[in-house]
This record gives sequence, C-alpha cells and structure tokens, in this order.
Amino acid sequence: MKVSVIGGGGLVGSMAAFALQMGKIASDISIIDANSKVAEGVALDLLQGSSLIADQRIIAEDMSGVANSDVVVITAGLRRKPEESRLDLINRNVDLFMALLGDAKKAGLRKDSYLVVVSNPVDILTHLAVKHSGLDWRRVIGLGTQLDTARFCSHIARRILVPPTQVRALLLGEHGDSMVPLWSSASVGGLPLDQWPGWNPQAASETFEETKTAGAKMISLKGGSGFAVGVSIREVVESILLDSRKILPVSTLQQGLYDIRDVCLSVPTVVGAGGARKQIEVPLSSKEKIGLQNSARILKGIIEQVEARLAKGPMATPIAPVDPKPPISAPAEVVAHTPDANAKPIGHPPIEMRTQPKRPGWNRT
Repeated sequence: MKVSVIGGGGLVGSMAAFALQMGKIASDISIIDANSKVAEGVALDLLQGSSLIADQRIIAEDMSGVANSDVVVITAGLRRKPEESRLDLINRNVDLFMALLGDAKKAGLRKDSYLVVVSNPVDILTHLAVKHSGLDWRRVIGLGTQLDTARFCSHIARRILVPPTQVRALLLGEHGDSMVPLWSSASVGGLPLDQWPGWNPQAASETFEETKTAGAKMISLKGGSGFAVGVSIREVVESILLDSRKILPVSTLQQGLYDIRDVCLSVPTVVGAGGARKQIEVPLSSKEKIGLQNSARILKGIIEQVEARLAKGPMATPIAPVDPKPPISAPAEVVAHTPDANAKPIGHPPIEMRTQPKRPGWNRT
C-alpha cells in the first residue's frame, strides 16, 4: 500500500513520513514537495535508515505520484504565528489547499483512495475536500482533534503521575478554540478520572489549558510540533490500511449525530477499510453537548463565508472572524508548497505510472 505525503519536505510532513516508516505498514512512501531538493533529501534520509526498520520503497515524486497512491496525506500549509488563531489562517490557506486539491485531481486521484487532511484550519479544509475532491465523504478524513486528544491524555498522565497509555480521554468538536473536553468519560486504567487521587477541578482546568496552548508553546520553543503530530497522522493512516477499526476523534462530515449536520468536526469515529466506517454518538453532559453544538455553529459560519469567498474567486474579500477566542494549540503548518514538475524519484527504482496501479513486488508475499 502506498502513502503519499504532499508537503512532505516540511516539518509536519517529514515527521509524518518518518512515523509511517517506523510503523512498518505502508510498502511505499512518497514525498511530494515544491522544493524537489528537500523532497529528495527527506526521502534519502529515510531510505538510509530503512535497513534498520522495514523493507519499504521510499521515493521523492512530483504530484503525478498521487495517481497510484492508496492514501494521500496533505500537510502543506502556511505557518501560524504564535499570536494567531487557526481560523485566522483561512485567508492564507484555503486558496493554497484548493490549488493542491485541484492538482491532485488532475494527477489522477483515484476514487478508491483515501484523503487525510492535516493542513489547518483542518475542519474547514476537510469540508472543502469532501465537497470538491470527488471522493465519497467516508474516504475524506481530517486529523481533527486526534492530535489534541493525544496531547490531552499525555498532559493528564504527567499531572497525576500515571503511564500515559493508561489514560483515556477525548477532545471533540473543532480542532481549535471551541474544542470540547469530555470529562464525563475520562478514565485512568478503566477507573473514572474524577475519582482519581489528586484530581480536582483546578487540575482539570489547568490541564485543559495546557493542552489548548500546547501548539503555540511548541512554536515558541522549537518552531512547531513535529513528533506528536507525526504519530497522530500515523495512527489514522494505519487504522485505514490495517482495517483496525479504531475509534478515533477525527474530523468527518456530520449528518445528524448530536443534532449536527453539514459540517466537518471531530466525533468518535470508527476508522478502517472504507475510511470513516461509523460515527458514534455517546451520552454527553448537557454542558458537553452545548459545547459541541457551539463548535458546529462557529464552523458553519466560517464555511458559509469561505464558500461565498470562493464563489467570487481566489483572493477575494478577507473572511471576518466568527466569535473569536484566544489562540490555541496547533501543529506548526509547513511553508506553502506547490508541486514541482522537475522532482525526481530516488532510492528504489521509481514506480511505473499506469492506468491501473502496478508496483514492484519484491517485498510482498
């Protein structure tokens, strides 16, 4: 199975590729980037460690590599400034994303492939991908609050001094200011978090704040999040390729759960072969449900403005913020990239482009 990473030369894209290599699931990993030299460098760097990890074909390609990809991950985007909300990125990222999506379709994006959207604002871009990619909505999955949830569980574990893998907690809704923590279902080793020794409302408030500001802190400390977002992307891709059917908080088109429709945001979703196999409605407290519906309201307002702006053509009137809130966590967006037709494959021999995907099978059973 082949996974292509658009924007693979940037921080998020390269970390996603490395996480996929370490996961040993994809047989082919393609790095697509406007900067062909950087793409070749990332691919070569990964390839040079492959003898210690897994027998995978790792190459740098131009956008034509999308045509025989099973999963296409879009990470390309513009950097978010430390003081900037994700929703402020819309004016600078929507046109870029639509151009990349158009290029991917021209290159031959297959109807049976999967599109994983990582670029921000991820919920808005996932909605646009559902509408304009030509793929069934189940095959378009935004990273959503998957990264936020990973951070959330890790911060909870650090505060109460337990192994991170023992913590189960969810953040739903917008991957942004209005995300909603599900305290009612949070647990440690199967035990309710709210009954854990040392846990109290102050600890809950401080931990949630740490999670919301985690991305901004990473930007200020090292330029952006890389490792955590990489493994979060891998979790989604591996669940698709292995048909694991893990329940993940990813962004998908909503069609009635929690009385929410026609917007992409994160709810518990069974992810496997076919993409979003099932969206799950779990009992929420009244506060949690109101918060989730508020997320939907905010995103719908933004989507309406985005679609009106796109109807006028790119670079139209800037989008006004809807119910602006303080900046929150986010992975660093990589520098905008546009595919370079001069990109050349490296490493193993390049995959032969055919109408029907056909790849060398030296490491297949």
